Amino acid sequence: MVISSGGSPLASVGTRHSRGQETDNMAPFIGSVDDVTTSHPDISIAIDRGGTFCDVIAKIEGREDIIFKLLSEDPNNYADAPSEAIRRVLEIASGQPIPVGAKLDGSRIASCRIGTTIATNALLEHKGERFAFVTTKGFKDICLIGDQTRPKIFALQVEKAHALHEKVVEIDERVTIEDYDLNPFPMDKKADLVDPNLVRTPSGEIIRVLKKVDTEEVRKSLQSLLDEGYSSIAVAFMHSFIYPEHEKIVASIAKEVGFKYVTISSDTSPAIKFLRRSNSVCSEAYLFPVIRRYVESFESHFDKLPQRVEFMCSDGGLKQSQKFKGNEALLSGPAGGVVGIAKSCFDDNEGTPLIGFDMGGTSTDVCRFDGKYEFLTESRIADRTINVPMLNIQTVAAGGGSILFARNGLLVVGPESAGAYPGPASYRNGGPLTVTDANLFLGRLNLSSFPAIFGKNANETLDVDIVRTKFQAITDDFNAQTSQNLSPEEVALGFLNIANETMSRPIRNATEARGYAPEKHNLVSFGGAGGQHACAIADKLGINRILIHKWSSLLSAYGISQSQLQFEASEPYSGEFSMDELPRIRERIAVLQKSVRAELIAQGADEKTIQFDEAISLRYFGTDTNLVISRPEDEDYGASFISEHRREFAFNLGRAIVVDSVQVRGTGSAGVISKDVPPTKDFESAKKLPRPAITKERQQVFVDGGWRDAGVYRLGSVEKSYMVQGPALILDETQTIFVEPHFCAYFLPNHLAMEKINDTKAQTEDAEEEISPIQLSVFAHRFMSIAEQMGNTLQRTAISTSIRERLDFSCALFSPDGKLVANAPHIPMYHLGSMQMAIQSQHEHWLGKLKPGDVLMTNHPEWGGTHLPDVTVVSPVFVGDEIAFYTASRGHHTDIGGKGITSMMPDSKELWEEGLNVPTMKIVSGGEFLEDEVRKAFDLAGTFPGCSPTRRIQDNISDLKAQISANQRGINLLMKLCDEFSLPVIHKYMKGIQANAEVAVRTFLKGVAKKHPNGLTAVDCFDSGTEIHLKITIDPETGSALYDFTGTGPQGWSNINCPISITHSAVIYTIRCLIDLEIPLNEGCLAPIEIRVPKSSVLNPNPSVAICGSTLASQRVIDTILRAFRCVAAFQGCASSFGWGMGGRNAKTGEIEPGWNYGESIGGGAGAGPGWHGESAVHAHSTNTRITDAEVIEKRTQVIVRRYEINRGTGGGGRWRGGDGIVREVEARVPLKASILSERRVFPPYGMAGGRPGSVGRNFVFRRNGRGGHDRISLGSQAVVNLEPGEIMQINTPGGGGWGEPEE
Repeated sequence: MVISSGGSPLASVGTRHSRGQETDNMAPFIGSVDDVTTSHPDISIAIDRGGTFCDVIAKIEGREDIIFKLLSEDPNNYADAPSEAIRRVLEIASGQPIPVGAKLDGSRIASCRIGTTIATNALLEHKGERFAFVTTKGFKDICLIGDQTRPKIFALQVEKAHALHEKVVEIDERVTIEDYDLNPFPMDKKADLVDPNLVRTPSGEIIRVLKKVDTEEVRKSLQSLLDEGYSSIAVAFMHSFIYPEHEKIVASIAKEVGFKYVTISSDTSPAIKFLRRSNSVCSEAYLFPVIRRYVESFESHFDKLPQRVEFMCSDGGLKQSQKFKGNEALLSGPAGGVVGIAKSCFDDNEGTPLIGFDMGGTSTDVCRFDGKYEFLTESRIADRTINVPMLNIQTVAAGGGSILFARNGLLVVGPESAGAYPGPASYRNGGPLTVTDANLFLGRLNLSSFPAIFGKNANETLDVDIVRTKFQAITDDFNAQTSQNLSPEEVALGFLNIANETMSRPIRNATEARGYAPEKHNLVSFGGAGGQHACAIADKLGINRILIHKWSSLLSAYGISQSQLQFEASEPYSGEFSMDELPRIRERIAVLQKSVRAELIAQGADEKTIQFDEAISLRYFGTDTNLVISRPEDEDYGASFISEHRREFAFNLGRAIVVDSVQVRGTGSAGVISKDVPPTKDFESAKKLPRPAITKERQQVFVDGGWRDAGVYRLGSVEKSYMVQGPALILDETQTIFVEPHFCAYFLPNHLAMEKINDTKAQTEDAEEEISPIQLSVFAHRFMSIAEQMGNTLQRTAISTSIRERLDFSCALFSPDGKLVANAPHIPMYHLGSMQMAIQSQHEHWLGKLKPGDVLMTNHPEWGGTHLPDVTVVSPVFVGDEIAFYTASRGHHTDIGGKGITSMMPDSKELWEEGLNVPTMKIVSGGEFLEDEVRKAFDLAGTFPGCSPTRRIQDNISDLKAQISANQRGINLLMKLCDEFSLPVIHKYMKGIQANAEVAVRTFLKGVAKKHPNGLTAVDCFDSGTEIHLKITIDPETGSALYDFTGTGPQGWSNINCPISITHSAVIYTIRCLIDLEIPLNEGCLAPIEIRVPKSSVLNPNPSVAICGSTLASQRVIDTILRAFRCVAAFQGCASSFGWGMGGRNAKTGEIEPGWNYGESIGGGAGAGPGWHGESAVHAHSTNTRITDAEVIEKRTQVIVRRYEINRGTGGGGRWRGGDGIVREVEARVPLKASILSERRVFPPYGMAGGRPGSVGRNFVFRRNGRGGHDRISLGSQAVVNLEPGEIMQINTPGGGGWGEPEE
């Protein structure tokens, strides 16, 4: 039975505060009560405690099921929602009143299962446990620095997530991995170990203990923490994922001295990557006490506990209450939804995969199920990447509460949300227009189904009048922006179209981007708002069938009721996969299986029900893209990996397959779980004899350009096997489902099934017709989605650390004349705009000479390049015999040959010294990869005096193939778009998107001209003393601007020269930062702007000069532009390009020696602004690349990362302080060549409005001095150093400038 408050969206039972209704304190009892007591447990309860509502499903043997909702927080009426829910269920079961707050007798409850947001809320609201972080010496700021990227790349006010710990204690201990992946002469790991400091781990990896734990030092440090009042610590040491002994020693001492909670990273997250493991152990320490207190509080409401109390985990499994931890409680509700769709809608026999669509108030969750759950080993929650097994759920910030905007001639939905308060405009709290209001306005919500709970006194109905008034106002504004004459209804429908497009993007990423066709899935809609949008979402994705379970608005609770006990164990593994490796793999799996079995039995699982999923995590050597492969029948994991890789990425690499870990996931049941019958057979039967349902209730809805009459049906009142044709509204106690006109809905025993009844392919639009501003907004999403999917493909398949780890790449779409249409905002901002110049150069050179299947490569600065390591791959897209588009990807190759140890060489003076130098060449002809020609081009770089060819040509080739694959992904999606809309229409909207960007920029510049009628000027300079001069003049009538760099200094005998394309990128980037609104990033942004740069200047050099420092030079261009606008103090103004390696051409013998290299860029201080302090330890402006994890560096290269800390006190003073820079120290373990290319070592980052400048950066080498110590030697801005083992490079990056006069 369903207990509800009069059909309202909020159903509840047994409360005096039932959303506007008064009820008796005793819950209503439905059914006969012949015997209200029972001698055995006969009740099962599943509860999903969400952010707003607590959903409840209860089953009592021999009785109708009970479902209801109550508020998750209602302190005036009860202390705890799950306990209150159980009280209400027990009232119904017994027929007797139970006072609120009374101790409960849970002896009749066989199973109580709970999903909770307690952990997520504590993390988001910063309400976790106070604890101290104990870590390896030199890494006290690991969680503060993070990966050094800016979360919002166009935000001048940079804000990172704060560390969870209150205090840090560093322990002087250290281990490292003895061998390294890039070793040209790998060690024999099976040989006997003679050195007592070497240890062979169970994984097969050998580690070196550099410094053992000093137990007395640890004891003193921990005692000091106890004396300060700490009762909880989190411990993370370098390489503890593979050698946990040091962490275990510290944990043992901590327990001895009296710590209540001790959490170690090797238990929490036994996987490589120190930052993520540190984040994970900190979040566990932060949340675990909160979870324990909640469990204890919940159980305190009982005199007698239920037979079993279990909590839902983020991986879709259950944990006994006493085993429930912190991280696994995150996202447990969404995990229940995934289990819910799998158990309620997947047909094992028919096999059609499912897409789960859960639309809530502020966000939408999307998942995929094809008979097996998809897991992630890490997730980003509250701006932190946490390693914990989770079901693969993608979230987008779009929901019923998403706010509607009309901006710059485009309709925009979210990501801002109205929240619960003030909520949508219709809630009578002065809220903004939202998606919910659009549905209400267009008749897609039934007003009578909402209770009178709104307004100041919570006694009014939804306000339709204010919604109508606000839609008229936003329509008038939008019509003024676009010179249209749209009606409010058309604009509201346009907003829904944009919202649906936004919510379709994560579905495309979960399907198309991974090689699955969305149209071959069923869409399963759940959540309170999903039913209003399901038909439109399915239509956009080509999906024909939608399934909605009878409890769809409580599907997470249903999934929790269907879940099983689950436990996973994993451990690192070191080796390459082959069938000969199977015995060792089986041995490790057997050990894990024994552990998993014991844990499940300890939690009460029936041993007969236990099942195992044995899997190993595999990747191609040199890549970071791991695929977890479950055991195939023939145990040939390698063949399965190759097949899966080809499906997902459309190509394979001829490389060794590496085993990174083995894992066993076990599931088991403590009782009988009933499973719904899939709707497939009932649906087919209903379709054979369709019987139209009849209703007298009608409502007007706006569809297909006009108002139409739609039937209103009550889900519980329509007989099964009946059907209705859209448009129609189907209501139940908790949701409204809108059936679009071209869909039919069938009422099945446990489901509502909707199917498309005709092909609703996008209506053909005449290319000559005027551009629809609503459709323009849709295309803006589609173009950007394609560029994003290209980027996802490139990142996951590249070999280069710069691409896959540091994210130094960009992907973009271009019109047939080579003009930029959509550049997904990946990481390097100096690619914005500059790629267009490269594509246009190729377009003009190859016009009429290309054919389908051809692909080009270029990196020359005179052909639109930035610096030579940024290699651009260009693919023409043919429709018929004509080029219709171009797709392109630009990625930073770590090694392209030349004189330097990395591609960022500090001492280059001429272009030929810097390696691969290609104006243009064809690398694929008619679909055939021209490997010989590619190898010759790379080899050519090594034929110049003192130069080497690339040390790892196979990596370069693999990266080029990854770029080709990314371009092909874009081609496939563009062709699909052509099928949907036609080529002329797409071309029309490509031009429209460019024109829209131009209008946005002109509008902005007109506003600037009014504030600065005399123009804007600025001067800044490089460390060489070369100045950049800028004068910006703006026409206030047209919004046209001249950026005049006349007076800028000459090109230099160095590599800090800046190709003209980078200045274009700097202008686009700064315009986007200053506008501070989402606008398309394309050719239109520069259309109003003339950029005048003197030839042979440092910003427009001749083609022969060195330019590899241009990425650093781009920082100074941006500094100068922002200085002219007087909007923020200077950021660090550098990227500190640091690298090391070995091999290449021997300077003495001239021979090419085998070797490798590694490069990185290091963050610094951000500038302060009017009202904010600058953030510390982040990248600046045109660089936003991740730092490679210290454990990964030591596994791949023969160095020790000694320090990675914030350089406190280096930010400029002021009313608002500049951010601090970074200290990074790296020690050589073998003879290496190291290099540093940097700026802001002479002239500091400027302060603004009286603020002080930040500190300059400094670079040092610590040389062995023969006296048992080191001599510190200053290196200046650029240097190349030969390091001997034990010698150290130290990089100190600049701080940001301050803002405003310092306060006394």
